[in-house]
Amino acid sequence: MAAPRDAMSAEGPRSLQALSAAAVSRSMAALEPDVWALPGHLLRGLLPLLSVFRLERAEAAARRAGLSTQPIWRKLWDDVMKTRPPNSENIPCWRKKFFETFFSNVLHGVLDVSSDWRLNDHHFSPLLHSSPHVSQLTLCNMLQGAVELAAEHNQKVLENLAGSLRILKFQHLLSSDHSIRRSLVLLLHRLIHHGSVSHVSMCAWPVPDTVLLVLILSMSAGFWRSGNALTYHSSPCGLCREEGDAQSQKSTPEQPEKGCCSEREWSDGEHQKESPRALEKADMQAEVNGPVAGTGQNTALSGLNCCSLENQACEEANIKVCCDHTSRQGGSSCFSEQLSHRSVLRKSRRRIKSAVGKKRRCLRRSRGLCADLDDLYDFVFTVAREDSSVSIDQNTITEGENADNWTSSSTGSPCCSHAGCKRRGGSTGIFSLKAAHRFRSVSTLELFSIPLTGDTCRTLSNLLSSWVSLENLVLSYNGLGANIFCILSGLRALSQHSDCCLRVLRVSDVFSHMPCMELVRCILSVFPRLHTLSVSFDLKNQLEGNRPEGNPSCSDTEIPECCLEQLEIRFPREPLHTAFLLPVLKASKSLQQLSLDSATLPSSLELGFLLQALKECNPNLKKLSFHDVNLADHQKEVLLLLQDPMLQEITFSFCRLFESCTAEFLSEIINTVKRNSSLKSLKLPGNRLGNHRLVALADIFSEDSSSSLCQLDVSSNCIKPDGLLEFTKKLEGYIQQRGGKIQFTHLRLFQNWLDQDAETAQEALRRLRAVCSVVNDSWDSSQAFADYISVM
Repeated sequence: MAAPRDAMSAEGPRSLQALSAAAVSRSMAALEPDVWALPGHLLRGLLPLLSVFRLERAEAAARRAGLSTQPIWRKLWDDVMKTRPPNSENIPCWRKKFFETFFSNVLHGVLDVSSDWRLNDHHFSPLLHSSPHVSQLTLCNMLQGAVELAAEHNQKVLENLAGSLRILKFQHLLSSDHSIRRSLVLLLHRLIHHGSVSHVSMCAWPVPDTVLLVLILSMSAGFWRSGNALTYHSSPCGLCREEGDAQSQKSTPEQPEKGCCSEREWSDGEHQKESPRALEKADMQAEVNGPVAGTGQNTALSGLNCCSLENQACEEANIKVCCDHTSRQGGSSCFSEQLSHRSVLRKSRRRIKSAVGKKRRCLRRSRGLCADLDDLYDFVFTVAREDSSVSIDQNTITEGENADNWTSSSTGSPCCSHAGCKRRGGSTGIFSLKAAHRFRSVSTLELFSIPLTGDTCRTLSNLLSSWVSLENLVLSYNGLGANIFCILSGLRALSQHSDCCLRVLRVSDVFSHMPCMELVRCILSVFPRLHTLSVSFDLKNQLEGNRPEGNPSCSDTEIPECCLEQLEIRFPREPLHTAFLLPVLKASKSLQQLSLDSATLPSSLELGFLLQALKECNPNLKKLSFHDVNLADHQKEVLLLLQDPMLQEITFSFCRLFESCTAEFLSEIINTVKRNSSLKSLKLPGNRLGNHRLVALADIFSEDSSSSLCQLDVSSNCIKPDGLLEFTKKLEGYIQQRGGKIQFTHLRLFQNWLDQDAETAQEALRRLRAVCSVVNDSWDSSQAFADYISVM
């Protein structure tokens, strides 16, 4: 602890109190109980001299003395992290922020604790002591962090994370080997199934490892087994074992043990005694892939076999030969013979039901790999393994396939037989996503920039069909294409659960497979209980007109009355036809926010129809936003919107509002806003205001105004420092005239030309900040202009 003394001596002579504080800080191990009883003025000088271990323990004493440690943690951040965190002005607790970032940096090996004396305390275990503060964690690359956290020496760290962690993110993942996946399984099981993680996010994975992706998705959905199926260093998961023991105490000795197929009630108390290990793998595979487990390229998605480990000693060779033959041929002779042999034990009244139902179920699993059944995790690591050598036995496709349709799919069989989500064999409704024991699942799932194939979409659809805890689903730039129908099918099945919690759905992609309004109608007809729906596409698919056969059109789909509160649509330069939007607005009586982006208005009448529909159908609408919609020729409609007594926030973003407007139009806007006492926020970014129009906007706050405007956004409006200073002076004059009574609180100035005269800009910003909260940036206008010219 010589560092505090050296630091103090470098700054010159210190007072006796400071010298005493330095001496006490070096002897905290012996003096700690007495130190916490010191009065506040003495404790204040001691706290900055403590290591992070002692500073953390000093929190209670500091609060009792009326002291805040926030400035100390902030300085510690600056000294150790040497970066400025985003939104630093909004960080509520610097201690938590420091420990959370510190934990991640140590875990990934980018921070050396010996680099600063405050971190180098032999009482301080970096991961252990910082883990209780971690609510968000990102794992990346080869999942080195997952391997470290799953290690036996970090059991206590993992236990702390299970209680504190809420958000788990995966970023830039790479393919991993068996041992790494094993560690990931243990980590997800502890943090999700037995922990508090409620938000799983995956992003930036251009070539996803299908096995890893399905593993994370299925465990996030809560699918796994307790008992012997999950081990931790050759011993069952302790929490699972406790649950298993509790369940076994409730069960009676006469209760038959469940086999690998659903509905396994065996007559006369006689049944095949299956190994728990085999049962876990077979059941779990069926749960994840549901009724649409495919064959063909991804044969492992079709499930594992129903082989018994109890009889493995005498049947091992026969089973291997049988499974190999089945895997190659896609046939059913091996399992048909096994089922025929077992059916002798059943009563005649159950013969037909069992022979048909069980044969189907086991056949589906038999198409998978007959992997090493001693491996507790083999089913996870063979999911979606490509094996194009396996052919489809068309005789196994049952009559239920033709009955499938995404508009009428049943719970447990969400995926449908259309071109966008076509099965490659197997029957409908055999397996449902029902588990004998299902673990806790997350409430938020986000997939950003992760291409989803048909097989992964089918798996996700089946998981969604019973993911009742899911509240937020974000699918962004996943290249869904026609597979969007598969996702809709899962949502249809999910909506049929009375305890379903899904309320937020966001879908965005580069190409739209169908017109935006048609997709909105599809989603709302499938899931009317949504509160927030966002549909966003960059470009229109050139093949959109050639709809694949089997994909239904939603143009005429009737939308039931829905619970929608927020609707966001970004059109890929599509015309906005009010006739298509009107049914959505009529069905959304509770709509409070509407955002329309990049739409083109085919005629002036369309915008008028829209405003009339909003007035008649959506009396609760509070926020309305137009982005990149040319409103230069719709001045009358703009004024009508600004007069609306119900709207509290209006956004005209990059709408070319003042491109060719007259002085009269600007004056009408100002007078309209002055008379509107309900409008709280007016956002006008990217509308070519310039200096003189900005100065004119100050009249909104004149003495004769009844406006209640609190927020004004004039970002990206070619505003220069002299214009901002003139606006400031005019605003100050109005405030003085009104005796300081003004509700204006926030001004946004991003990406304006304030760098052209730094001195004038600083004076304007200084005077503005005395009036309201100002948010701006250090934007380089010359470089931005050069970039613009370079891409023209």
